Amino acid sequence: MIANGREMIMEGDENSGAEGRIAVQPWMETDGVKRVLAAITADGKEARFVGGCVRDALLEQLVKDVDIATPETPDRVMELLEAAGIKALPTGIEHGTVTAIVGDETYQITTLRRDVSTDGRRATVAFTEDWRADAERRDFTFNTLSATPDGIVYDYLNGLQDLNNRVIKFVGHAGERIEEDRLRVLRYFRFIGTLGMRIGRAGDLESCIQAAPRLTELSGERIRDEIMKILSSEMHVDAVRMMRNHGILEHILPEVGEPAALARLTWLETTAAGVESVQPDPIRRLACILDTDDEGVEAVCQHLVLTNKEKRRLKALHRPGWRADPEISEADFERVLQRLGPEITLDLILIDWAHSLVEAPRPPRGHTGKRQALIAKAGSWEAKVFPLNGHDVMALGIEEGPEVSRHLDAVEAWWEEGGFTAGRAACLARLKREVEDLAAPPDPP
Repeated sequence: MIANGREMIMEGDENSGAEGRIAVQPWMETDGVKRVLAAITADGKEARFVGGCVRDALLEQLVKDVDIATPETPDRVMELLEAAGIKALPTGIEHGTVTAIVGDETYQITTLRRDVSTDGRRATVAFTEDWRADAERRDFTFNTLSATPDGIVYDYLNGLQDLNNRVIKFVGHAGERIEEDRLRVLRYFRFIGTLGMRIGRAGDLESCIQAAPRLTELSGERIRDEIMKILSSEMHVDAVRMMRNHGILEHILPEVGEPAALARLTWLETTAAGVESVQPDPIRRLACILDTDDEGVEAVCQHLVLTNKEKRRLKALHRPGWRADPEISEADFERVLQRLGPEITLDLILIDWAHSLVEAPRPPRGHTGKRQALIAKAGSWEAKVFPLNGHDVMALGIEEGPEVSRHLDAVEAWWEEGGFTAGRAACLARLKREVEDLAAPPDPP
């Protein structure tokens, strides 16, 4: 069997689950991995790599998180790690998960388990020593694979073939798996986006559609994490379009519109912008596909439990007060950069460019180069520091309140129009004139 060009040496038999062997890879032989494995196998019980690290290794993708499974109980895992001088944290001990910390690296170690009961958000589990039972409680067939430290791969549920064919299939009956944890609906589309998977069974997609109304029962944090992973994935446009067309998003993000501009934005981020400062960004992509009013943006911020920084950015991108005109003068553009900041300005240029490509796929001559120049300037812009503050205004006898801000804003606008060149002395002189003009009696009629 071949998984993305990597040959699997077939061995074992159907009952044992041993399906092949992969070459031992560097992530399997780090000092941290070796220490953890030596500790938790000290009593003679087996330990294997499981889930995403095995899947990603077979796809020749970067392995970021190393997860390990063992028949040892969580309490015993804690004891074995501590006996070996390894820091152990009971991060999810009621569900069988212990985190081992070796230097700067962390490893999740989970006891083999089977579900006793579920409510769609969390499960009550019982520990087991049956590797197949543990595999059968997982979500998708390609996530059931496990591998020994010397590279023997165990596949109880045809995960290797599905991985090889790039198809996504739930383990067993999709409706049952989703009923155990409704987040699996979003994970289904996330893996379509991150791994470029095709739908393996029409019934699986239908089960996701039927379960979509109950996604609202999930916490905003869990939904946000999946949405951000989808928007960060390589095939995010396909995943978003599929979720919108099949009515998944209408239950959790009804504010999302047609993602045509998202495809252009992705092309700009990854290819066309041609500037190192431009990197793919999920908040920018989210802003690009929202089709709603201010109230709708506020709802998105609340539903996804965005951070305060993310909220401010999303709202700024929704109603910026500036259209990214490629014909803008250098002086005017510098004032935009000073007012909005380089990050928001860069986002607006890219989003406006993406939408303009939907409206007119062939831009006017010279616009591409002008937009690239604006992006390059935004990427290198250093904000200028206005040399005055509110204390300077109050020192001239203005009481604290709205008048302070009004005077400061007036002088700052003058400073910006002058190209940010006026120093503190010149700004103070301008401020004094502003205050004196306000205090002077009106001219007689």
